[in-house]
Amino acid sequence: MGKAESENGAKVPRTFTDVLYLTNKDHMPSEVRRLLKQKKLSFATLGVDQYPLIRDQADLIGTVVIDAEDLDTLQQQKLAGIIESLEMRSVGVTLLTGRVELPVKSFSLAPTQSSFSAAKKVESISIDDLWVRISVNLAYRRRSSGIAAKPAAPSNQVRNTSKNQLAKQLQMAGTLVENLAEQLRLAGLVQRDFLPAQLPRCSEARWAAVFLPAEWVSGDIYDVVRLDEQHVGFYIADAVGHGMPAALLTIFVKQALVMRETRENNYRIFSPAEAMRNLNIRMCDQKLSGYQFATCCYCLLNTKTLQLTFARAGHPYPILIKPGEQPVHIEVRGSLLGVFQQAEYVQHTVQLERGDKLMLYSDGADSLIGNFDDQTGFSLTDDFCEIKDLPITEMMERLNGLAQNRKVDPAQIDDITMVGLEVL
Repeated sequence: MGKAESENGAKVPRTFTDVLYLTNKDHMPSEVRRLLKQKKLSFATLGVDQYPLIRDQADLIGTVVIDAEDLDTLQQQKLAGIIESLEMRSVGVTLLTGRVELPVKSFSLAPTQSSFSAAKKVESISIDDLWVRISVNLAYRRRSSGIAAKPAAPSNQVRNTSKNQLAKQLQMAGTLVENLAEQLRLAGLVQRDFLPAQLPRCSEARWAAVFLPAEWVSGDIYDVVRLDEQHVGFYIADAVGHGMPAALLTIFVKQALVMRETRENNYRIFSPAEAMRNLNIRMCDQKLSGYQFATCCYCLLNTKTLQLTFARAGHPYPILIKPGEQPVHIEVRGSLLGVFQQAEYVQHTVQLERGDKLMLYSDGADSLIGNFDDQTGFSLTDDFCEIKDLPITEMMERLNGLAQNRKVDPAQIDDITMVGLEVL
């Protein structure tokens, strides 16, 4: 493979590049550069803000290392989208967050007591461990994209393997696949047990939800909970990634996102900003392996005053739909969950009125709802505009039908979760 290194400035890779280093600095650490050269890997450096330049060229990237040290708040918020888009294209990511000055140089997924860190979640790793992560990601990438060496010619012994032996091996493999499929199906049923069996009912508001996993299990989870006589909390969380690791993280999020605290005969409802901050701390303290991060949007509705307060963590903005008006995003900033332990989350309050609707959705539903363009901003799809004025229950049913009937490349299928609220 030809070299793609760029130490004097960012260059978009034009040939297959083993390692892409995303950073807001003008160079990668010398020990990382030395490692990649020793291993004879092609590599390039690109600014985090310049990632959109190569978003559609993921087939030219083997694995990505993201240096998140000193990223500003806006760049931190972009991490979720970057990691998600790479994951969807089977490109493994190693996220580094900060260097701790110690005699031994190494790298880590968390600023602990030793060295260079990535997500405040595991002990620091040596440069050799970093190489293990890179090599595993490259091996997975080459296997998933068909980039592999041609196997050696089979030996006479292999060529002479009897048909009965092959048939037996195939039968054993088939049984293994069936068992695995059954285990995944059961895991999906267990995950659904963590979803609300019934949505709250009140005279002031109505909720509706859509939950469509891309596989047996989902990297999304949602909940709608009555907290007392006049407060209902509801959220969607989306674990970055897919499959069983993401699904397991959703169960942790469900247990760790605390909306209300009870002490003796008194209770206190956490504000959305508090709930997000506490969840982020729990995820960071858990020291999850790999790059297990999540996005979330949590809303708290006062059913008497119809005031809605919400906070978000790297999640798509909620959509507010007022009768006779164009739907709008209601925006508030918030960093990805499980990356920066000291991250702060802010909240915003809007006054709802009769007939208003609010939609939360995971990024798998983006193509159903709207698209973002750098020049024109966010624009809704024609299908969404046609149904936006329907009652929330009917509206969600129509979105469910659109999601299940659309034609999508299997490699691009993502979990879809939507939660809708309508003020009656």
